[in-house]
Amino acid sequence: MTDSDELAFCDATAQAESLRRGDITPGELIEAAIARLERLNPQLNAVILPALERARAAVADGGQQGPFGAVPFLMKDLGGQEAGAPYHAGMRFLRDAGWTEKRDSYLTQRFRAAGLVSLGRTNTPELGLLPTTEPVSYGPTRNPWSTDHSAGGSSGGSAAAVAAGIVPMAHASDGGGSIRIPASMCGLVGLKPTRGRNSFGPGVGERWNGFSCEFVVTRSVRDAATLLDATAGPMPGDPYYAAPPAESFATAANTAVKRLRIGFMLAGPRDAGIDPECRAAVEHGARLLADAGHDAEEAHPEAMDDPQNPVAYVDIVASNTARALSVWGESVGRAVTEADVEPLTWKMAERGRDLSAENLLARIEYVHGLGRRLASWWQSGFDILLTPTLGAPPPPVGYLSGTPEEPFLGMIRAAPYGMFTLPFNMSGQPAISLPLYWTAGGKLTLPVGCQLVAGYGREDVLLQLAAQLEQVQPWIDRRPPIC
Repeated sequence: MTDSDELAFCDATAQAESLRRGDITPGELIEAAIARLERLNPQLNAVILPALERARAAVADGGQQGPFGAVPFLMKDLGGQEAGAPYHAGMRFLRDAGWTEKRDSYLTQRFRAAGLVSLGRTNTPELGLLPTTEPVSYGPTRNPWSTDHSAGGSSGGSAAAVAAGIVPMAHASDGGGSIRIPASMCGLVGLKPTRGRNSFGPGVGERWNGFSCEFVVTRSVRDAATLLDATAGPMPGDPYYAAPPAESFATAANTAVKRLRIGFMLAGPRDAGIDPECRAAVEHGARLLADAGHDAEEAHPEAMDDPQNPVAYVDIVASNTARALSVWGESVGRAVTEADVEPLTWKMAERGRDLSAENLLARIEYVHGLGRRLASWWQSGFDILLTPTLGAPPPPVGYLSGTPEEPFLGMIRAAPYGMFTLPFNMSGQPAISLPLYWTAGGKLTLPVGCQLVAGYGREDVLLQLAAQLEQVQPWIDRRPPIC
């Protein structure tokens, strides 16, 4: 039998292989993860709605199916609905109403079919509006690399749990960087799939007018590739879907990548300044790529520099926020009031209500045009864009929070944390954050991710290149101080 603690920092593929060999039983693997959760979560506040007895019951018969049979997992409390389980989306309104979901999402069903066993639901900011996880409803999630710092958002609870070794991967979603941002801040792999790759059904057809997608944060590239094979594909009634790949994503991740033409960015859009550590991360990533035989040059799509990008993005998210409050009020049976939500949420909803239908359609048309303008850069001969995932290292807890007097303060301060990520939510392209760099200063060492972006539908190229970089500079043996 394998010592369960030895598996704590193995990826999900390795844990599943230990199960298949009989080195450990499903029950032992789940109990070891529960023990880590109970030991570490009080310091992190990553898991807010544990479901430990349900997890134990899921493996009581001793067996699970799928590529990850009985590997422990966590669900973000935004999306990934589970029948009979609490669902609060970071909202006091839903927490206080005791809201539970009545049916599984299709993605939840596919996670289970892959053999993943959820231990509960993870913390998220209210309605996923900020790149930090500090909701009033449940308090801040803390970064395992430094508990004084943010774990990112909106999938910060999931990222903190994976980085701390509680589970090897966890559900996440991304409407402006919410997979990639916490992956960068916590030193993980964060793949944002192509728009339509995974279904949002049966509850909704899309979220945030196509900006949002759901997947996971992982420790390894192979875990992301194998699970994407298990989750990808349309379901009945989906309004659109990404074309299936020519071969499996797992095969792509195991295929040698051809020589690629790669553009990289050493400044933010419109020459916005970035932290020197983030610039150093890209310079390091560009050297790794050049040493691996790729052609790397400083270049990026001009469309990223358009000052209308964040305006269109915020207006569309604001409109969706207004609609979300109406939907939840109808579901619970009473209107959501200003007192029920955080100041930023209410102000965003007000902005959305003030936007006319004609102007909303104009914003959507702008976004469609932006997608075409971005795509033209890839059509011109580039294969990959390399950027820092974020324009600054993880901030201290509290820095990205607003106040009743200044509700937009956190969103204004958040600009460096979304400048490289949100354009590709608008275009729907796949992107991945990789933990290739850590800050160099003194006693405090924090992760700084590098983002790779591919053309629409080309997760295969991303996974090939990411797997190559993982071989060149492995990261899986790094351990945060909390462990």
